[in-house]
Amino acid sequence: MSDQIKLSAKDVNLWFGSKQVLKHINISFPKNEITAMIGPSGCGKSTLLRSFNRMHDLSPDARIEGKFALDNLDLYQKGLSVTQVRSRIGMVFQKANPFPKSIYENINYGLAINDVPKADRPGIVENALRESYLWDEVKDELQKPATRLSGGQQQRLCIARAVALRPEVILMDEPCSALDPVSTAKIEELIVKLKKDYTIVIVTHNMQQAQRTADKTVFMYLGEVIEHDTTDNIFNHPKNELTANYVKGHFG
Repeated sequence: MSDQIKLSAKDVNLWFGSKQVLKHINISFPKNEITAMIGPSGCGKSTLLRSFNRMHDLSPDARIEGKFALDNLDLYQKGLSVTQVRSRIGMVFQKANPFPKSIYENINYGLAINDVPKADRPGIVENALRESYLWDEVKDELQKPATRLSGGQQQRLCIARAVALRPEVILMDEPCSALDPVSTAKIEELIVKLKKDYTIVIVTHNMQQAQRTADKTVFMYLGEVIEHDTTDNIFNHPKNELTANYVKGHFG
């Protein structure tokens, strides 16, 4: 376990128009650990996750107070581009979203945008596919459309696309919610393996998934962080009654 803080939010409030979605968020995520974010739908988990990756930059009605930081870098400071942020903080979404290109080009695309030398790219693509447990399944089909892959393979391709840029953090927004149990097990195994090299934050509605994969768990409710502790404590020894009710399923 690491004590080094990799990602943090300090005194964060966020509004969409007049509706406040995040309230007084103070949270930090340790390096090379997996943190799961749980809580009922609409409690702000995905909004918080996307804030670290500046996904709200294009929402004209979004207003943010407070500080989001990677190490000591203010992620919203003037002069820091979204591309710079996203090369260090990768994101994997709920629904696999491969580009309508070949398997190879899906990964090469980000390398090209970030000016990775052409001679280095084939090796990086192969390595990313190996890291994502996909290489053996697709190595002879790299020029085929990525959209022909199964749902689980597409999601692993999206993870390969994220790791190809060697980010420091990978954010995952319900990465298994559209997948069958076999594909889910593969993705979970992959997530646990990746924490050796990355700091991972995962939003999940699947309590068992949080317990299987995460070192720490955050419980959110109505835009606030209610409790943040080791996964074992959150599920077996919660301090807050709201947390206890939620993890036991007595909610709503």
